[in-house]
Amino acid sequence: SDEIMKKIVLISFFAIASLFANMYDIKPVKITDDVRCVIGDINPPMKENNGFVSNMCYINIGDSIVVLDAGPTYNFAKEFYTLIKKDYPKLDVSYVVLSNYHDDRIQGASYFKEMGAKILGHKTINDDIKENPSKFERMKKILSKEVYENTKVINADTLVDNGYEIKGSSKTLQIIKPSVLSEEKSDIAIYSKDDSFLFAGNIVFNGRLLSYKKTSDINGWIEAIENLAKLDAKYFLGGHGKEFDKNSYKASLEYLQILRDDVKKAFDDGVEVNEAKKQVRTEKFNYLNHFEQLNSANISEYYNQLEWE
Repeated sequence: SDEIMKKIVLISFFAIASLFANMYDIKPVKITDDVRCVIGDINPPMKENNGFVSNMCYINIGDSIVVLDAGPTYNFAKEFYTLIKKDYPKLDVSYVVLSNYHDDRIQGASYFKEMGAKILGHKTINDDIKENPSKFERMKKILSKEVYENTKVINADTLVDNGYEIKGSSKTLQIIKPSVLSEEKSDIAIYSKDDSFLFAGNIVFNGRLLSYKKTSDINGWIEAIENLAKLDAKYFLGGHGKEFDKNSYKASLEYLQILRDDVKKAFDDGVEVNEAKKQVRTEKFNYLNHFEQLNSANISEYYNQLEWE
């Protein structure tokens, strides 16, 4: 009976340990044999999702794994890494590619660095991190101490521009800078020609409306999506939302085109911003999450840019 007791104690210990071990519910979606992605919650960071709000992927390039985006916290990265190792016990993570500098994408980077990975980003990413310290305050405020523990912001150690290649023994990944400035200066896309798979980060949104920022450039953003579309990838995954078919970029592109044309027309006609909001024909996208507040903010933001031009 001592043995039985020991077993019960051990079993309950492991049950409790596993309860505490996983703060995140990370399930990979298999896109091709070598590409798996995890799909973040469609809402902004909050206690319920522990900051896991964006899509991330891992790609087997033959002799190592390349991770696309590091996630919102150190603990997320740790669980993500465990998941990767379960799929590929013999392979190490060689690179983590950061698709831009936002907190939900880069705050797990230090964990991967501890595991020996190079942290790669666009040549502007460290400037973006340095110039926007307030961007890294929100998770600290929202998430519990346990979840946020050990999280810190680190710089990318490998800075690249358009056309950089990560070469593996079975395939090469391309880093693409599809325009100088889209949502952010540091936005990049990652393309695996062998998989016909393209990861576009915040250049493309699904399931929720994109967020046009002070730092965004509407022409550059449209140009970026048009350039990525030319690759004609069979699988096209944006930074948010669960769609990854070849047409998944179309809603983002069309929304931006209507936003540009209609806001500019209203502005040129001398229409005040609040009136302009009634004239901008973006209503057809109201099926997207957070449409009301984001659409209104996007119109204001672009209108303001036109005033300053």
